[in-house]
Amino acid sequence: MIFRGSVFSTELQMETWLTVVAPNCFKDQNPHKVIYMLHGLCGHSGDWSDNTMLPLYANEYDIVFIMPEVGRSFYADTPHGSRYFSYVSKELPELCRNIFHISDKREDTAVMGLSMGGYGALKCALNRPERYWLCCAISAGGLSIETVHAHEELYDELTASLGPDFWREKENDVSALAREVSAQAVKPVIHMTCGTDDFVYGDNIRFRDVMKGLDFEYAYDEWEGDHNWYFWDESLKRMLQKYYG
Repeated sequence: MIFRGSVFSTELQMETWLTVVAPNCFKDQNPHKVIYMLHGLCGHSGDWSDNTMLPLYANEYDIVFIMPEVGRSFYADTPHGSRYFSYVSKELPELCRNIFHISDKREDTAVMGLSMGGYGALKCALNRPERYWLCCAISAGGLSIETVHAHEELYDELTASLGPDFWREKENDVSALAREVSAQAVKPVIHMTCGTDDFVYGDNIRFRDVMKGLDFEYAYDEWEGDHNWYFWDESLKRMLQKYYG
């Protein structure tokens, strides 16, 4: 079952697109496990359902997949703009629980994303570790200001919309967040994948090395692949087999 439509967000003060993929037949009457699937910088809410086998995975694993649309926001509450982080991490779960038959339990809730959405998944899970038991970040992009700065036009765009100190602020710096959450009792399982031919590969390796020194249940996998849907669908399939199979 695929739902495509718009919902009104009070955090955003506008209608915004939403895609939900659910099993065709629910196997029981209990609230269902849910995974929030976050899109990349050039994507939209329908990317995951359009470019992967997500409808089949929903039936196979009996999971509801929820896919918001956030534009090129980097899942941020901007100083003078939209509140996309608050929308995705707080309002969206509450809104969806009122419409779809999904669980509100931490052990039933995960967040996954690709590219900008990989960064967004880490940001959500590390800022709200009490809400997500699992975070899967695939080809995560924008993990540091240095990577963004290497792409001049993108850097100019993002610093104009997000502010020049965005990645240095604690709630946006995933490395700093990981160090802080590492000392806490409740923290998410984090699993990352990246293709060895991907332009974000170096940034993912650097973040992997940060995570190796911290007290997390953490996994990192790489294989030959680029920044494309061949790699992302394979990553998604492996994640679901590992954690829900």
